[in-house]
Formats: sequence, C-alpha cells, structure tokens
Amino acid sequence: MTSIEMRGNALFSRNSFASAGEWQIPIVERQEVDLDNIDLIAYSDIRSNDSEQNKQKGVHFFIDDYRFEGVYRNPEQSLGRLSQYRFLLTPDYSTYSDMNYWRQMESVAHSRWVGAFWQDQGQIVIPTISWSDRKSFEFCFEGVEKHSIVAIGMIGCKRSRNEFMNGYNEMLNHIEPDAIICFGNPFKEMEGYIISVDYRKSRKVVR
Repeated sequence: MTSIEMRGNALFSRNSFASAGEWQIPIVERQEVDLDNIDLIAYSDIRSNDSEQNKQKGVHFFIDDYRFEGVYRNPEQSLGRLSQYRFLLTPDYSTYSDMNYWRQMESVAHSRWVGAFWQDQGQIVIPTISWSDRKSFEFCFEGVEKHSIVAIGMIGCKRSRNEFMNGYNEMLNHIEPDAIICFGNPFKEMEGYIISVDYRKSRKVVR
C-alpha cells in the first residue's frame, strides 16, 4: 500500500519527492538566497496580498506548532499566501528531548517534506534544523544537502546550552552549511557564517 490521499478530485502522494538516508527523509535541495538584509516574518503574521515591504521578507515558523499544522496536512491551501514572500524557512516542528524518538523523526520528516513540496512549486526554501539529544543526530540532519544555507532558532536554548552546542557542532560537521540564519542571539562559541535575526523585529510587520 502506498501513501496516497485524496485532495478534491486529485490524487495526492506523500512519497513524490526524492529521499535520503536510512529513514528515507525527503530531500530539501540546496538553494541560494541573497544574504544581504535578511529579514523574517512569522507565519502567524502573514496575510493575503501583503504589503510590498513584508513581501521582501522570508517566512519563519519559530512559533507554536499548532499555528502551522495546516502547511503539512493541507499544503496547497497555504501555498497561495506563502508564495508572495521572498523565501520560506521550513516549518520548525518540535523535537524536544522528552518526546519519543518516532515523534521527533516525524517532525523532521514533515518539515523536510513540506520544504520539498514548496521547492517543487517553485519557491526558494531554506531548511530549518533542530535537534534534541545525541540519539536524535541519527536523523535530524537528514534530507539537507551539504553546503546548504540553513536556519536555526535560539528560543529556549539558554536552558540547555551544552546540549544545544553538541547538536550545533554536529550540524556543522554533517551539513557544512555555507551560512546559518540564526533566529535570536547566537552564543559566542558558535562557529560558522552566522546571520543573526532579531526575533522582536520579525514581529514588526507593515500593513
């Protein structure tokens, strides 16, 4: 049996994109974006026919999961609004250390699948990377091509700085990203080409 769903009168396949690794996680292909003047807007703040200033931003998903569940469950429905923006970060589905690993893996796979879908629809997509403990390193970096530009979030990381840095350094080794869009203030020991984005600024939208 294959993973086929009905969407109106059309068949919709969840297995329609190339995958990688032992867990066959969908691949988000490496794409370029102009790293000058990177600005972000929260998915919860986007609107249909948004202002020209907001359209020059990338959309981030560093918000509660329930606010963006629909981008995976009904991906076509949100695409019209999302396609007007400069680029899209993949959804930041939770990978908390107290979650069962199958749920963390599901979060990673859903995020990559959505990114692959958006790329298939002609969007510029930057993969968001998240992790929990060392065991999550087995799957949380899969589906991202080497030397990609990636995004990470710093919200809540100060409470588990050492664990965060373990994952961050593993990400550098595994993906070797060309640049890292960092939502929030990076730790001083974080290496790599980091573009820091103030999370407070991302909520100042222009209408």
